Amino acid sequence: MKNFLPTITLTLLAPVFAFAGEAEIRAAQSSIRNQIEAFRAGDDARAYTYAAPNIRELFPTVDRFMEMVTRGYQPVYRPRSLTFGKAIEPDATTVVQRVLTTGPNGKSHEAVYTLKRQPDGTYRISAVSLREAADFAI
Repeated sequence: MKNFLPTITLTLLAPVFAFAGEAEIRAAQSSIRNQIEAFRAGDDARAYTYAAPNIRELFPTVDRFMEMVTRGYQPVYRPRSLTFGKAIEPDATTVVQRVLTTGPNGKSHEAVYTLKRQPDGTYRISAVSLREAADFAI
């Protein structure tokens, strides 16, 4: 009976842990979506607010940030389409989100976003890895 109780407790708590992860992933996806919407609207200052402190250190002004984005990240700067793929939480403050996109040139790309939870609880984009994708298998 002693071994049975921990199993029951973990089984009952499993949905709570899964739900918490889902909420964090939704919050991270919201930050990605909001930044892309800001790009589309031409609101560079708002797009910059979704960058994590490490990115702001590398690109300390909105203009420098946008220069980097427009030169190297067209598929997320001006996507024709966008689909969220798999997401994982490698630790309690990080979400890694796969995003499948069609760039302005019509080519498929995979963007892997890393987002860090900030002290205020929001998720901010700390890295984006972009590569051309052969297809959109999720």
